[in-house]
This record gives sequence, C-alpha cells and structure tokens, in this order.
Amino acid sequence: MGLTVGLRRFSFRFAEQVLNSSLTLKNEIEEVLAGAPIETDALSRPGLNEWVRGRFVGKGWESQPPVFDEPSDPSAKMDFLKDRIGVEVGFGHASFIGIDLLKFQVSSYSGLDKIDVGVYIVTTLGFQSRVRKEFDKNWDGSLTYEKVCRYLPHFKSAIQVPVYVVGLDA
Repeated sequence: MGLTVGLRRFSFRFAEQVLNSSLTLKNEIEEVLAGAPIETDALSRPGLNEWVRGRFVGKGWESQPPVFDEPSDPSAKMDFLKDRIGVEVGFGHASFIGIDLLKFQVSSYSGLDKIDVGVYIVTTLGFQSRVRKEFDKNWDGSLTYEKVCRYLPHFKSAIQVPVYVVGLDA
C-alpha cells in the first residue's frame, strides 16, 4: 500500500515558461514525483529523500553534482542536475531555504553558468499533516511549499534565477 501524491506548483521569475522550453524534462520531473505511489516506509524525511533520489537517478539525472568546480569544497552540492536544470529537495528543516536557493543562484551565475532554472521540491502542509496522522511520521519543523511560496518573492533582489517550486501534496 502506498500514498499517491498530487503536485502543487509555483513559478518564480517565469520558471514555468523556461521549463516549458524543455517540456520533456518538465514532464519527466513531474512523473518522477507523482508517477508512482510512495510506499509507507518511505514517508519519513530520510525515506522520502531516498525514494526521490532513486527515481531521479533512474531517469539519468546526475546525483550530488558539485556547485563549484573546485573539488576541495565537497559540501556545496546540488541534489540533481540534467540538461541545465538544477533540482534541490527541501525535506529538511525550514532554516535551509536560504542555502538551497543560494545554490540555484550561484549555479546560474555567469562564472559557473550550469543551470537556466532551478526546481525546488518540498512537501505541503497537507502532506505533512496527513503522514503525521495516518502514518505516524514526524515532519515537525520541515520546510513547506506554502512557506517557500510566501518567502521567495521577498528574495527577488538576491535570487534572480527562475525557480519552479513543486509541492508534494496528499
């Protein structure tokens, strides 16, 4: 038995239009996230991270590519990269929002020029509430889709790369 999820979407700086120019990859991202039920044991934060990783890697996405070209800095990594689309998975604490968004900005900057658009995957309040109630999984303190959509416009002077926010909803 698994949990079927829906997707909520928010386009910052015309991210959806940029992704539509790579419609096959946009559809692939949505298929990775909503194309199969999530097994109950994968509904914890670490479990869902692993589930998402397996599905992206299975579609040929590079996992954990470095943000910087310097191998001496192993900590700055994006979650996934394919054809100039960077993906960050934000299932951790809400305080990581700035770090995750900054990875997109730095990766799109003219010196690095690795991505044209970032895709930020988070869970909705509804998802977190449902998995807490029905499956006894703790998501307290986790970043939510609603928070990202509320905060992202305030970062418009710092985050100039288009960001497509995808919320896993249940």
